[in-house]
Amino acid sequence: MESADPERRDEEAGAVAGGEEEDTGAQIAPIIRLEEVAVTTGEEEEDALLDLKAKLYRFDKEGNQWKERGTGNVKLLKHKETGKVRLVMRQAKTLKICANHLVLPSIKMQEHVGNDKSCVWHASDFSDGELKEEMFCIRFGSVDNCKKFKETVEGIAESLGKNEERENKDVSATAGLVEKLSVGERTSDVANSASAPETAEPASTADVSKDETEAKERTD
Repeated sequence: MESADPERRDEEAGAVAGGEEEDTGAQIAPIIRLEEVAVTTGEEEEDALLDLKAKLYRFDKEGNQWKERGTGNVKLLKHKETGKVRLVMRQAKTLKICANHLVLPSIKMQEHVGNDKSCVWHASDFSDGELKEEMFCIRFGSVDNCKKFKETVEGIAESLGKNEERENKDVSATAGLVEKLSVGERTSDVANSASAPETAEPASTADVSKDETEAKERTD
């Protein structure tokens, strides 16, 4: 039964028309085709030993004050082949590197005075494209994370120090062994020279003929 209300009738007609939209089957191709690009971070050959969110500061010597470097995740990365460990931190939004240096046996982590959530240390940093001596301060959201970071760095430094000491001992031992072998060879050469018997040079044919001639003249 058709509705007597014209507005209602128009609404019903619009609803029917809307439900019977014609499908043309046309496909609209994108104006710009974006190709997939492989993104490399330089961390592909490394294993993450630690990954924690923190805020990093750098001490400005000229201004004699701490300046914020950024908030993000600080990582300790160990190279799969060389075994070297580096500290890397990127800003959360821009992914800009704000710290990038090796963890060496000489690194010393110290708790920041008056804040048990922060650590301070010195390092030769390469985050700006050149090696520079920097003093960093890092602040974590909890005391546990700060303690975990500090203990992990100190453990790596201690392990590297022991490996370096062991390698130095091996090098010294090898050098000593080579020196002993060299001395032994020289001593053996001298001994062989001293014990070698002296041998008379064989007489030449001319000398033999001369001796025979002189002996025959004396007989005559």
